[in-house]
Amino acid sequence: MDTCPFCVFKRSNRPYYYVLFKDDNGNYVNKPISTKKAIKKEAERVALTWLREGIPQKDKVVKVNELSLTDVARKIKSGNEAEAVLAEMQKRGLLKNFILNDTPQAEDFVSFLLTFWNWGQSPYIKEKLRKNHGIHQRYCRLNSQAINLYWKPFFEGRFLGEISEADIDAFIDHMGEKPISSSRKNAVIKAGTIALHWAFNKNKIPKDPANGHILYTGEERKRIILTPASAAAVFRAKWENSKAKLANMIAAVTGMRSGEILALRFQDLGSDCLYVQNSWNRVDGLKPPKTNESRIVELPFPDLAQELFEQAKRNPWGVSPESFVFWSEFKADRPMQPYMFVDGLRDALVQVGYTEENAKKYLFHGWRHFYTSYMINRLDKKLLKSQTGHRTDEMLAHYADHRTEGDRELIQRHEREAFAGLLPEFRTKPQGEGSPLLRLNKITFKNDDFKIAVGE
Repeated sequence: MDTCPFCVFKRSNRPYYYVLFKDDNGNYVNKPISTKKAIKKEAERVALTWLREGIPQKDKVVKVNELSLTDVARKIKSGNEAEAVLAEMQKRGLLKNFILNDTPQAEDFVSFLLTFWNWGQSPYIKEKLRKNHGIHQRYCRLNSQAINLYWKPFFEGRFLGEISEADIDAFIDHMGEKPISSSRKNAVIKAGTIALHWAFNKNKIPKDPANGHILYTGEERKRIILTPASAAAVFRAKWENSKAKLANMIAAVTGMRSGEILALRFQDLGSDCLYVQNSWNRVDGLKPPKTNESRIVELPFPDLAQELFEQAKRNPWGVSPESFVFWSEFKADRPMQPYMFVDGLRDALVQVGYTEENAKKYLFHGWRHFYTSYMINRLDKKLLKSQTGHRTDEMLAHYADHRTEGDRELIQRHEREAFAGLLPEFRTKPQGEGSPLLRLNKITFKNDDFKIAVGE
Protein backbone atom coordinates (compact mmCIF):
# COMPACT_ATOMS: atom_id res chain seq x y z
CA MET A 1 0.00 0.00 0.00
CA ASP A 2 1.37 3.41 -0.98
CA THR A 3 1.67 5.48 2.24
CA CYS A 4 3.58 8.41 0.70
CA PRO A 5 1.57 11.63 1.38
CA PHE A 6 2.30 12.95 -2.10
CA CYS A 7 3.07 11.91 -5.66
CA VAL A 8 5.80 13.48 -7.82
CA PHE A 9 5.45 13.07 -11.61
CA LYS A 10 6.40 14.67 -14.87
CA ARG A 11 3.94 15.81 -17.48
CA SER A 12 4.59 15.19 -21.15
CA ASN A 13 6.45 17.99 -22.92
CA ARG A 14 7.00 19.81 -19.58
CA PRO A 15 10.54 20.31 -18.18
CA TYR A 16 9.60 20.30 -14.49
CA TYR A 17 8.19 17.77 -12.07
CA TYR A 18 4.77 18.33 -10.47
CA VAL A 19 3.47 17.26 -7.08
CA LEU A 20 0.00 16.15 -5.94
CA PHE A 21 -0.69 15.96 -2.19
CA LYS A 22 -3.07 13.54 -0.48
CA ASP A 23 -5.56 14.10 2.35
CA ASP A 24 -5.85 11.89 5.43
CA ASN A 25 -7.98 9.42 3.49
CA GLY A 26 -5.38 9.01 0.76
CA ASN A 27 -7.35 11.03 -1.80
CA TYR A 28 -5.52 13.51 -3.98
CA VAL A 29 -6.48 17.13 -3.33
CA ASN A 30 -6.13 20.35 -5.24
CA LYS A 31 -4.41 20.58 -8.64
CA PRO A 32 -0.86 19.53 -9.53
CA ILE A 33 1.70 22.13 -8.44
CA SER A 34 4.96 22.69 -10.32
CA THR A 35 8.10 22.24 -8.20
CA LYS A 36 10.22 24.15 -10.76
CA LYS A 37 12.70 21.23 -10.56
CA ALA A 38 13.78 19.12 -13.55
CA ILE A 39 15.37 16.37 -11.41
CA LYS A 40 13.03 14.03 -9.57
CA LYS A 41 15.09 13.83 -6.32
CA GLU A 42 15.16 17.62 -6.09
CA ALA A 43 11.42 17.76 -6.75
CA GLU A 44 10.79 15.24 -3.92
CA ARG A 45 12.87 17.38 -1.52
CA VAL A 46 10.77 20.44 -2.45
CA ALA A 47 7.57 18.42 -1.87
CA LEU A 48 8.82 17.32 1.58
CA THR A 49 9.67 20.93 2.47
CA TRP A 50 6.19 22.06 1.38
CA LEU A 51 4.63 19.24 3.37
CA ARG A 52 6.46 20.43 6.49
CA GLU A 53 6.46 24.22 6.08
CA GLY A 54 3.67 25.01 3.65
CA ILE A 55 3.43 25.99 -0.01
CA PRO A 56 4.55 29.54 -0.83
CA GLN A 57 1.92 31.65 -2.59
CA LYS A 58 2.09 35.27 -3.79
CA ASP A 59 1.45 36.86 -0.40
CA LYS A 60 1.06 33.91 1.96
CA VAL A 61 1.99 30.32 2.75
CA VAL A 62 -0.70 27.63 2.41
CA LYS A 63 -0.50 24.54 4.62
CA VAL A 64 -0.95 21.25 2.78
CA ASN A 65 -3.93 20.28 4.95
CA GLU A 66 -5.65 23.48 3.76
CA LEU A 67 -5.57 22.26 0.19
CA SER A 68 -8.45 19.89 0.89
CA LEU A 69 -10.59 22.88 1.91
CA THR A 70 -9.70 24.64 -1.33
CA ASP A 71 -10.60 21.48 -3.18
CA VAL A 72 -14.01 21.40 -1.43
CA ALA A 73 -14.61 25.02 -2.37
CA ARG A 74 -13.83 24.29 -6.02
CA LYS A 75 -16.36 21.49 -6.07
CA ILE A 76 -19.22 23.67 -4.75
CA LYS A 77 -21.79 24.04 -7.54
CA SER A 78 -24.84 25.62 -5.87
CA GLY A 79 -25.75 28.37 -3.46
CA ASN A 80 -27.13 25.82 -1.01
CA GLU A 81 -23.80 23.98 -0.89
CA ALA A 82 -21.93 27.26 -0.40
CA GLU A 83 -24.33 28.31 2.33
CA ALA A 84 -23.85 25.02 4.18
CA VAL A 85 -20.07 25.41 4.20
CA LEU A 86 -20.15 29.10 5.16
CA ALA A 87 -22.76 28.52 7.85
CA GLU A 88 -20.52 25.89 9.43
CA MET A 89 -17.60 28.33 9.37
CA GLN A 90 -19.80 30.99 10.94
CA LYS A 91 -20.91 28.51 13.60
CA ARG A 92 -17.26 27.83 14.45
CA GLY A 93 -16.60 31.55 14.82
CA LEU A 94 -14.44 31.82 11.70
CA LEU A 95 -16.90 34.14 9.95
CA LYS A 96 -18.98 36.94 11.39
CA ASN A 97 -21.32 37.07 8.42
CA PHE A 98 -21.58 36.12 4.77
CA ILE A 99 -23.67 37.19 1.79
CA LEU A 100 -24.53 35.02 -1.19
CA ASN A 101 -25.16 36.46 -4.63
CA ASP A 102 -28.75 36.61 -5.90
CA THR A 103 -30.26 36.71 -2.41
CA PRO A 104 -32.20 39.50 -0.63
CA GLN A 105 -29.16 40.08 1.56
CA ALA A 106 -27.11 41.06 -1.49
CA GLU A 107 -29.40 44.03 -2.24
CA ASP A 108 -27.83 47.46 -2.00
CA PHE A 109 -28.83 48.75 1.45
CA VAL A 110 -29.64 52.33 0.49
CA SER A 111 -31.67 51.17 -2.53
CA PHE A 112 -33.59 48.84 -0.24
CA LEU A 113 -34.41 51.71 2.15
CA LEU A 114 -35.53 54.04 -0.64
CA THR A 115 -37.73 51.36 -2.19
CA PHE A 116 -39.15 50.58 1.24
CA TRP A 117 -40.52 54.14 1.51
CA ASN A 118 -41.48 54.50 -2.15
CA TRP A 119 -45.28 54.84 -2.25
CA GLY A 120 -45.71 53.07 -5.58
CA GLN A 121 -43.13 50.29 -5.16
CA SER A 122 -42.88 49.37 -1.48
CA PRO A 123 -44.24 45.92 -0.54
CA TYR A 124 -44.45 47.19 3.06
CA ILE A 125 -46.75 50.08 2.09
CA LYS A 126 -48.84 47.85 -0.16
CA GLU A 127 -49.35 45.41 2.70
CA LYS A 128 -50.27 48.26 5.05
CA LEU A 129 -52.88 49.57 2.64
CA ARG A 130 -54.20 46.09 1.85
CA LYS A 131 -54.79 45.48 5.55
CA ASN A 132 -56.32 48.94 6.13
CA HIS A 133 -53.51 50.26 8.31
CA GLY A 134 -53.15 54.03 8.41
CA ILE A 135 -50.17 55.26 6.39
CA HIS A 136 -49.91 58.52 4.45
CA GLN A 137 -47.82 59.53 1.46
CA ARG A 138 -46.55 62.58 3.33
CA TYR A 139 -45.13 60.36 6.10
CA CYS A 140 -43.42 58.12 3.53
CA ARG A 141 -42.01 61.12 1.70
CA LEU A 142 -40.51 62.50 4.94
CA ASN A 143 -38.88 59.15 5.63
CA SER A 144 -37.44 59.02 2.10
CA GLN A 145 -35.94 62.46 2.71
CA ALA A 146 -34.39 61.19 5.96
CA ILE A 147 -32.84 58.25 4.08
CA ASN A 148 -31.33 60.51 1.43
CA LEU A 149 -30.07 63.11 3.91
CA TYR A 150 -28.65 60.88 6.64
CA TRP A 151 -28.65 57.14 5.89
CA LYS A 152 -27.29 57.32 2.35
CA PRO A 153 -24.07 59.25 3.12
CA PHE A 154 -23.34 56.93 6.06
CA PHE A 155 -24.15 53.54 4.46
CA GLU A 156 -23.56 54.08 0.73
CA GLY A 157 -22.00 51.01 -0.92
CA ARG A 158 -23.11 48.56 1.79
CA PHE A 159 -25.30 45.47 1.34
CA LEU A 160 -28.49 44.82 3.28
CA GLY A 161 -27.18 41.55 4.68
CA GLU A 162 -23.95 43.01 6.05
CA ILE A 163 -25.54 45.66 8.28
CA SER A 164 -24.79 44.73 11.88
CA GLU A 165 -25.86 45.90 15.33
CA ALA A 166 -22.52 47.71 15.59
CA ASP A 167 -23.31 49.58 12.36
CA ILE A 168 -26.64 50.79 13.75
CA ASP A 169 -24.96 51.79 17.02
CA ALA A 170 -22.40 53.77 15.05
CA PHE A 171 -25.15 55.48 13.05
CA ILE A 172 -27.05 56.40 16.22
CA ASP A 173 -23.85 57.90 17.65
CA HIS A 174 -23.32 59.72 14.35
CA MET A 175 -26.83 61.23 14.59
CA GLY A 176 -25.96 62.47 18.07
CA GLU A 177 -23.58 64.95 16.45
CA LYS A 178 -26.31 66.52 14.32
CA PRO A 179 -27.66 69.92 15.47
CA ILE A 180 -31.28 68.77 15.43
CA SER A 181 -33.78 67.95 18.16
CA SER A 182 -33.90 64.55 19.86
CA SER A 183 -37.31 63.83 18.36
CA ARG A 184 -35.98 64.57 14.88
CA LYS A 185 -32.94 62.34 15.46
CA ASN A 186 -35.21 59.52 16.56
CA ALA A 187 -37.48 60.01 13.54
CA VAL A 188 -34.46 59.77 11.22
CA ILE A 189 -33.19 56.62 12.97
CA LYS A 190 -36.62 54.98 12.77
CA ALA A 191 -36.78 55.64 9.03
CA GLY A 192 -34.13 52.95 8.68
CA THR A 193 -34.81 50.67 11.64
CA ILE A 194 -38.49 50.18 10.71
CA ALA A 195 -37.29 48.88 7.34
CA LEU A 196 -34.77 46.54 9.00
CA HIS A 197 -37.40 45.19 11.40
CA TRP A 198 -39.61 44.43 8.40
CA ALA A 199 -36.76 42.77 6.47
CA PHE A 200 -36.07 40.47 9.42
CA ASN A 201 -39.75 39.61 9.90
CA LYS A 202 -39.97 38.74 6.19
CA ASN A 203 -36.89 36.48 6.43
CA LYS A 204 -34.84 38.68 4.13
CA ILE A 205 -32.05 38.87 6.72
CA PRO A 206 -31.19 36.24 9.36
CA LYS A 207 -30.89 38.70 12.25
CA ASP A 208 -32.45 42.05 13.15
CA PRO A 209 -29.55 44.52 13.61
CA ALA A 210 -31.96 47.28 14.67
CA ASN A 211 -33.31 45.48 17.73
CA GLY A 212 -32.65 46.73 21.25
CA HIS A 213 -30.98 50.07 20.60
CA ILE A 214 -31.55 53.04 22.88
CA LEU A 215 -32.75 56.22 21.18
CA TYR A 216 -32.30 59.82 22.22
CA THR A 217 -34.08 61.68 24.94
CA GLY A 218 -33.68 65.16 26.28
CA GLU A 219 -35.37 68.50 26.47
CA GLU A 220 -37.63 68.80 23.48
CA ARG A 221 -38.94 72.07 22.17
CA LYS A 222 -42.00 72.56 24.34
CA ARG A 223 -45.33 73.47 22.86
CA ILE A 224 -46.28 76.69 24.60
CA ILE A 225 -49.97 77.22 25.17
CA LEU A 226 -52.08 80.27 25.94
CA THR A 227 -53.73 80.85 29.27
CA PRO A 228 -57.54 80.98 29.17
CA ALA A 229 -57.39 84.77 29.64
CA SER A 230 -54.98 85.17 26.70
CA ALA A 231 -57.06 82.82 24.57
CA ALA A 232 -60.21 84.80 25.35
CA ALA A 233 -58.42 88.02 24.38
CA VAL A 234 -57.29 86.45 21.11
CA PHE A 235 -60.85 85.58 20.15
CA ARG A 236 -62.02 89.11 20.99
CA ALA A 237 -59.45 90.57 18.60
CA LYS A 238 -60.39 91.57 15.06
CA TRP A 239 -59.58 88.74 12.67
CA GLU A 240 -59.24 89.52 8.99
CA ASN A 241 -60.00 85.91 8.06
CA SER A 242 -63.21 84.68 9.69
CA LYS A 243 -62.57 81.10 8.54
CA ALA A 244 -59.20 81.10 10.32
CA LYS A 245 -60.84 82.43 13.49
CA LEU A 246 -63.52 79.72 13.40
CA ALA A 247 -60.92 77.02 12.83
CA ASN A 248 -58.91 78.25 15.85
CA MET A 249 -62.07 78.26 17.97
CA ILE A 250 -62.86 74.69 16.98
CA ALA A 251 -59.30 73.57 17.82
CA ALA A 252 -59.38 75.37 21.19
CA VAL A 253 -62.54 73.67 22.46
CA THR A 254 -62.16 70.23 20.84
CA GLY A 255 -58.41 69.56 20.50
CA MET A 256 -58.85 68.55 16.85
CA ARG A 257 -55.83 68.43 14.58
CA SER A 258 -55.37 70.96 11.80
CA GLY A 259 -55.76 68.29 9.11
CA GLU A 260 -58.97 67.03 10.71
CA ILE A 261 -60.49 70.52 10.71
CA LEU A 262 -59.44 71.11 7.11
CA ALA A 263 -61.08 67.81 6.13
CA LEU A 264 -64.48 68.67 7.59
CA ARG A 265 -67.23 68.45 4.98
CA PHE A 266 -70.91 69.32 5.19
CA GLN A 267 -71.82 65.71 5.92
CA ASP A 268 -69.50 65.74 8.97
CA LEU A 269 -71.51 68.43 10.79
CA GLY A 270 -73.92 67.41 13.52
CA SER A 271 -76.21 69.65 15.53
CA ASP A 272 -73.93 69.42 18.57
CA CYS A 273 -71.01 67.30 17.43
CA LEU A 274 -68.55 66.73 14.59
CA TYR A 275 -67.95 63.44 12.79
CA VAL A 276 -64.19 63.20 12.34
CA GLN A 277 -63.89 60.79 9.44
CA ASN A 278 -60.92 62.18 7.52
CA SER A 279 -57.78 64.24 7.67
CA TRP A 280 -56.29 66.42 4.95
CA ASN A 281 -52.76 67.13 3.85
CA ARG A 282 -51.39 68.51 0.61
CA VAL A 283 -49.73 65.26 -0.47
CA ASP A 284 -52.43 62.71 0.38
CA GLY A 285 -55.56 64.82 0.10
CA LEU A 286 -58.40 63.26 2.10
CA LYS A 287 -57.26 60.29 4.15
CA PRO A 288 -58.44 58.55 7.33
CA PRO A 289 -57.44 60.27 10.60
CA LYS A 290 -54.01 59.68 12.07
CA THR A 291 -55.16 56.72 14.16
CA ASN A 292 -57.08 55.31 11.17
CA GLU A 293 -60.21 55.52 13.38
CA SER A 294 -63.21 57.77 12.90
CA ARG A 295 -64.60 59.41 16.02
CA ILE A 296 -67.34 61.73 17.22
CA VAL A 297 -66.17 65.02 18.74
CA GLU A 298 -68.64 66.82 20.99
CA LEU A 299 -69.19 70.57 20.61
CA PRO A 300 -69.80 72.46 23.88
CA PHE A 301 -71.65 75.44 22.40
CA PRO A 302 -74.74 75.21 20.15
CA ASP A 303 -73.98 78.48 18.39
CA LEU A 304 -70.53 77.19 17.45
CA ALA A 305 -72.22 74.32 15.63
CA GLN A 306 -74.55 76.82 13.97
CA GLU A 307 -71.61 78.94 12.80
CA LEU A 308 -70.04 75.86 11.18
CA PHE A 309 -73.26 75.30 9.24
CA GLU A 310 -73.30 78.93 8.15
CA GLN A 311 -69.66 78.75 7.13
CA ALA A 312 -70.31 75.63 5.07
CA LYS A 313 -73.28 77.27 3.34
CA ARG A 314 -71.08 80.16 2.15
CA ASN A 315 -69.06 77.80 -0.06
CA PRO A 316 -68.83 79.56 -3.46
CA TRP A 317 -68.52 76.20 -5.22
CA GLY A 318 -71.89 75.04 -3.96
CA VAL A 319 -73.18 73.04 -0.98
CA SER A 320 -73.31 69.26 -1.06
CA PRO A 321 -72.58 66.48 1.44
CA GLU A 322 -68.97 66.39 0.17
CA SER A 323 -68.35 70.14 0.07
CA PHE A 324 -65.71 71.49 2.43
CA VAL A 325 -66.60 73.60 5.45
CA PHE A 326 -63.29 75.47 5.30
CA TRP A 327 -63.34 75.79 1.52
CA SER A 328 -60.65 77.12 -0.77
CA GLU A 329 -61.33 80.22 -2.80
CA PHE A 330 -59.34 78.77 -5.71
CA LYS A 331 -60.37 75.12 -6.10
CA ALA A 332 -63.58 73.29 -5.31
CA ASP A 333 -61.92 69.98 -4.52
CA ARG A 334 -59.73 71.16 -1.68
CA PRO A 335 -59.91 73.17 1.54
CA MET A 336 -58.12 76.42 2.36
CA GLN A 337 -54.38 76.51 2.94
CA PRO A 338 -53.48 75.37 6.49
CA TYR A 339 -50.95 78.17 7.01
CA MET A 340 -53.88 80.59 7.15
CA PHE A 341 -54.92 79.06 10.48
CA VAL A 342 -51.66 79.87 12.25
CA ASP A 343 -51.16 83.18 10.44
CA GLY A 344 -54.54 84.36 11.72
CA LEU A 345 -53.66 83.23 15.25
CA ARG A 346 -50.36 85.10 15.25
CA ASP A 347 -51.93 88.27 13.85
CA ALA A 348 -54.48 88.17 16.68
CA LEU A 349 -51.71 87.65 19.24
CA VAL A 350 -49.92 90.77 17.99
CA GLN A 351 -53.17 92.72 18.25
CA VAL A 352 -53.53 91.83 21.94
CA GLY A 353 -49.96 92.85 22.82
CA TYR A 354 -47.58 90.04 21.85
CA THR A 355 -44.45 90.94 19.91
CA GLU A 356 -44.15 89.41 16.46
CA GLU A 357 -41.18 87.39 17.70
CA ASN A 358 -43.15 85.91 20.60
CA ALA A 359 -46.25 85.40 18.47
CA LYS A 360 -44.22 83.16 16.12
CA LYS A 361 -43.62 80.76 19.01
CA TYR A 362 -47.29 79.77 19.01
CA LEU A 363 -48.43 77.01 16.67
CA PHE A 364 -51.91 76.00 15.67
CA HIS A 365 -51.14 72.56 17.09
CA GLY A 366 -50.75 74.27 20.47
CA TRP A 367 -54.55 74.33 20.75
CA ARG A 368 -54.44 70.54 20.98
CA HIS A 369 -52.19 70.85 24.02
CA PHE A 370 -54.37 73.68 25.35
CA TYR A 371 -57.50 71.54 25.18
CA THR A 372 -55.86 68.46 26.67
CA SER A 373 -54.21 70.41 29.49
CA TYR A 374 -57.48 71.94 30.65
CA MET A 375 -59.55 68.77 30.22
CA ILE A 376 -57.16 66.16 31.65
CA ASN A 377 -58.35 66.62 35.23
CA ARG A 378 -62.01 66.99 34.29
CA LEU A 379 -62.62 63.93 32.12
CA ASP A 380 -61.94 60.26 32.51
CA LYS A 381 -58.99 59.38 30.25
CA LYS A 382 -61.17 57.07 28.19
CA LEU A 383 -63.57 59.91 27.38
CA LEU A 384 -60.77 62.38 26.73
CA LYS A 385 -59.06 60.03 24.31
CA SER A 386 -62.36 59.57 22.51
CA GLN A 387 -62.29 63.32 21.84
CA THR A 388 -58.65 63.89 20.95
CA GLY A 389 -57.96 60.62 19.12
CA HIS A 390 -54.81 59.99 21.22
CA ARG A 391 -54.54 56.18 21.29
CA THR A 392 -51.76 53.71 21.82
CA ASP A 393 -52.20 50.32 20.18
CA GLU A 394 -53.28 48.80 23.48
CA MET A 395 -55.83 51.51 24.16
CA LEU A 396 -57.08 51.36 20.62
CA ALA A 397 -57.81 47.64 20.98
CA HIS A 398 -59.31 48.01 24.47
CA TYR A 399 -61.45 51.08 24.03
CA ALA A 400 -62.43 51.15 20.35
CA ASP A 401 -66.19 51.60 19.84
CA HIS A 402 -66.94 51.62 23.59
CA ARG A 403 -69.02 54.60 24.65
CA THR A 404 -71.35 54.22 27.59
CA GLU A 405 -74.71 55.96 27.85
CA GLY A 406 -74.35 59.55 29.03
CA ASP A 407 -70.74 59.96 27.85
CA ARG A 408 -71.50 62.66 25.30
CA GLU A 409 -73.52 64.73 27.79
CA LEU A 410 -70.70 64.44 30.33
CA ILE A 411 -68.14 65.55 27.74
CA GLN A 412 -70.21 68.54 26.68
CA ARG A 413 -70.88 69.62 30.27
CA HIS A 414 -67.20 69.59 31.20
CA GLU A 415 -66.25 71.35 27.97
CA ARG A 416 -68.75 74.11 28.78
CA GLU A 417 -67.36 74.42 32.30
CA ALA A 418 -63.76 74.50 31.08
CA PHE A 419 -64.24 76.98 28.27
CA ALA A 420 -67.16 79.15 29.46
CA GLY A 421 -66.44 82.74 28.48
CA LEU A 422 -63.73 81.78 25.99
CA LEU A 423 -65.95 82.37 22.96
CA PRO A 424 -68.20 85.22 24.09
CA GLU A 425 -70.42 85.25 21.02
CA PHE A 426 -71.57 81.68 21.58
CA ARG A 427 -74.19 80.59 24.09
CA THR A 428 -73.18 78.10 26.79
CA LYS A 429 -76.66 76.71 27.38
CA PRO A 430 -77.61 73.37 25.84
CA GLN A 431 -79.54 73.44 22.61
CA GLY A 432 -83.33 73.53 23.08
CA GLU A 433 -86.33 72.82 20.99
CA GLY A 434 -86.35 76.36 19.65
CA SER A 435 -82.88 76.08 18.13
CA PRO A 436 -82.81 76.81 14.40
CA LEU A 437 -80.67 73.72 13.91
CA LEU A 438 -83.56 71.49 14.87
CA ARG A 439 -85.99 73.03 12.40
CA LEU A 440 -86.01 71.25 9.08
CA ASN A 441 -85.51 73.41 6.01
CA LYS A 442 -85.76 72.82 2.32
CA ILE A 443 -82.70 70.60 1.78
CA THR A 444 -81.90 67.54 3.86
CA PHE A 445 -78.89 65.22 3.41
CA LYS A 446 -78.69 61.79 4.99
CA ASN A 447 -76.04 59.23 5.70
CA ASP A 448 -76.15 56.03 7.72
CA ASP A 449 -75.77 57.66 11.11
CA PHE A 450 -77.21 61.14 11.12
CA LYS A 451 -79.39 63.74 9.39
CA ILE A 452 -78.43 67.36 8.76
CA ALA A 453 -80.64 70.21 7.77
CA VAL A 454 -79.48 73.05 5.60
CA GLY A 455 -80.86 76.51 6.41
CA GLU A 456 -81.63 79.12 3.82
